[in-house]
Amino acid sequence: MARKPIEMRKIREVLRMRLDRKASVREIARACNIGRTTAQEYVHRAAAAGLSWPLPQELTDSALTHLLFPPRPTKEEPARPMPDWQEVQRRLTKKGMTLLLMWQRYREDHPDGYGYSRYAGLYREWLGTTDVRMLQHHKAGQKVFVDWAGLKIGITDPRTGAMAQASLFVAAMGASHYIFTRAYENEQLPNWLEGHVEAFEFFGAVPELAVPDNPKTGVEKACRYEPTLNPSYADLAQHYGIAVVPARVRKPRDKPKVENAVLQVERWVIAPLSDQKFFSVAEVNEAIAVKLAELNDKLMKGPGLSRKQFFELEDLPAMRPLPASRYRFAEWKRAKVAPDYHLEVDGHLYSVPFTLVGKHVDVRMASTTVEVFLAGKRVAAHLRAFGRRRNTTEPTHMPERHRRMAEWSPERFTEWASRTGPQTAAFIEALLVGKVHPENAFRMCFGVLGFEKQVGKARLEAACARALATGALSYQSIKSILDKGLESLVPTQELARLPEHENVRGGDYYAQEAPCAN
Repeated sequence: MARKPIEMRKIREVLRMRLDRKASVREIARACNIGRTTAQEYVHRAAAAGLSWPLPQELTDSALTHLLFPPRPTKEEPARPMPDWQEVQRRLTKKGMTLLLMWQRYREDHPDGYGYSRYAGLYREWLGTTDVRMLQHHKAGQKVFVDWAGLKIGITDPRTGAMAQASLFVAAMGASHYIFTRAYENEQLPNWLEGHVEAFEFFGAVPELAVPDNPKTGVEKACRYEPTLNPSYADLAQHYGIAVVPARVRKPRDKPKVENAVLQVERWVIAPLSDQKFFSVAEVNEAIAVKLAELNDKLMKGPGLSRKQFFELEDLPAMRPLPASRYRFAEWKRAKVAPDYHLEVDGHLYSVPFTLVGKHVDVRMASTTVEVFLAGKRVAAHLRAFGRRRNTTEPTHMPERHRRMAEWSPERFTEWASRTGPQTAAFIEALLVGKVHPENAFRMCFGVLGFEKQVGKARLEAACARALATGALSYQSIKSILDKGLESLVPTQELARLPEHENVRGGDYYAQEAPCAN
């Protein structure tokens, strides 16, 4: 142990005071301004080294240090069985497995083997000699990493010869490196979600977590602590019972599996197909399937297994089965319920309970259904309709008054009027027939029939009879007759026709069209 020059001077002073002056440890500590424990140690070491005062002149500081602080004797580590670290690494991918459990198994097989501290140290040393990416341990069946590949595959339009670029969705399992890839026309949200669905079906099972690279189609707001997922992406996650944990922005080590998978896809799938000419996405995917099978069947240097073998051995048994139904893409939007308790989706109106007027709700729009949610609870569901300027209304969503009005028909008004009397029934029928659309007369019918509660059946019957006789077919006519008490009067007979006379022009004359003035 090397000592600084000032420390060696203090040590020599300690030795002089002890060996020459026979001073006590307390006195030495006070004089040399050191702790009593330190002074006591120097005194003991001097006695153990057999030193006396004065010290030999040829005794240098280095030699004195060696005498007082001799190096500890080294012990050769006994030969002990070395664990198979590759097998340890493979087993650590299993759910619930830890390094401590692996060490306990090791000691059961080798009671004279390494202690846990040395075992863990040797494991870390072994990791340091391997690919640094292995420092991330992924439990079997736990994570799938997803991303779009950087390179694309060209597709030629057979009619125009125009060239388009197909994007490749890539998914890789964390433990086994098992890869899925498929081409899509673009990188928009429906294809991003369809890529997940087809990846799960390719695996034949569902992992616990999906780790995307913060694409704008899937992650609306990237945040290290609380990222905001696109509602449709969250919908897919809920359908399959997975959690979506986006990688941190500009942190490639959060997603090394998919980074490597994308590299492998670009190297072993896209590059070999780059010289081929394709005329549809379907043709591309047929060729991709062949190259992907070759890639997953290649032996990996580390475990000595192919990706497919490793997946079937480790990942697949730890994954959950696919749900009974396949996820169907649905869009979401935020909307405010209008005063008429309807929401608009692509120009069509859908009803919600009238008590939600003015509230903000979430609308899920699938290909066949429209669902409305308030605070995560579904409050309305309709079959999707695509007729613009039309509405789909559920009667139970309407206020009681509106519901009664919506249930009326010409037949119901006629039946109601007949209970008052034949004149009333005839008057109501005349109102309904007089309109191109009978619904336009419903309000007048309500008003006329409502007079029964005010004046009774007899007066209403008489008022309708007078109105029919005079041709006054309106609500206001009935109201005026009843207000003035005219229902009891007999209608005035038609005036007698005047006798024809040469001095009387008569109605025929005035019926003629008047000549135009010059």
